[in-house]
Amino acid sequence: MSIELPMPETRVLAVASHVVSGHVGNKIAVFAMQSLGQWKGTRTSADEIWALYEGLKQSYLDNFDMMLSGYVPGAASVEVVGRIAQELRERTASNPGDFFWVLDPVMGDNGKLYVADDVAPAYKKLLNHADLILPNQFEAELLSGVEINSMETLEEAIQVLHERFQVPHVVITSVSLSHPDHPAASLSVIGSSRTSAGKARTFKIVFPAIDCYFSGTGDMFGALMVVRMREAVTNAPDAAELLQRRAWLSDDSVAAVDLPLARAAEKVLASMHEVLTKTCEGMEIEMKQAEATLDRQGVVSDEAREKGLHLLKSRAAELRLPRNVQSLRSPTIAFNAIKM
Repeated sequence: MSIELPMPETRVLAVASHVVSGHVGNKIAVFAMQSLGQWKGTRTSADEIWALYEGLKQSYLDNFDMMLSGYVPGAASVEVVGRIAQELRERTASNPGDFFWVLDPVMGDNGKLYVADDVAPAYKKLLNHADLILPNQFEAELLSGVEINSMETLEEAIQVLHERFQVPHVVITSVSLSHPDHPAASLSVIGSSRTSAGKARTFKIVFPAIDCYFSGTGDMFGALMVVRMREAVTNAPDAAELLQRRAWLSDDSVAAVDLPLARAAEKVLASMHEVLTKTCEGMEIEMKQAEATLDRQGVVSDEAREKGLHLLKSRAAELRLPRNVQSLRSPTIAFNAIKM
């Protein structure tokens, strides 16, 4: 019987959008990470991001073990985030395993960009500095230049990211490609840690799709991967060696399904599936209450009701994190990685 070691105290720098109300962006990331160990606001410029980081340095608050970067506005800000990551890494040159950067290259989804055209090239320049990247299927296409329309082309895209951009670990989220061994109404997450020769070691985790709209799922995935990756490496048989290596890369002899990356992704998806299921159940109740609320307020015109219901549905779609902390810490379900 193996006993998992507790998650070591880890200092994480999280750089992403932050909202006043609700759980998306950095708001969801911070809560998710803290649980494990209106969207209005102003646009933070690249100079302001760097100034905030300089303030941390001046206060001697910049000794981070890991960094998580999510949505940032514009190519200039992306470049500054990369500059911060590179500076933090340079400090650990003599002990490369002391810093790990998780990069979520948020650019778009379902074939549509929601950032400027110059953001993708800016991310490409940073990829070789990241340890783990978390693109969705569309973002993986943008970064690799490979059109993904099958599991084979998806593996090709991952290989490009490993070889051309020297990315150690890749997890492609929300993959909706059909495959003979995939059940109907399912999604998959595909991950890989490269070998010393730059070859992919791919695994996949297939899980049931939930017919519901959610906001903040990408942010939650990134935050949980930060925690679970560190945890998985800490509990690996060769943990002492891994934690000394850049990107915590396992020996070539380690099979894809036994990689710390696979172990981390399994736990992340288990927690997410529980939280999403409970969020969906809560949404149905809230939308019934929303109709009653509009009736009480005398909102009768079709246009006004449609607008009110849209806003209330957006709120209801936010992930129920505070009330489901136990699902983050110790999910009751489990998913297993399988070899591609």
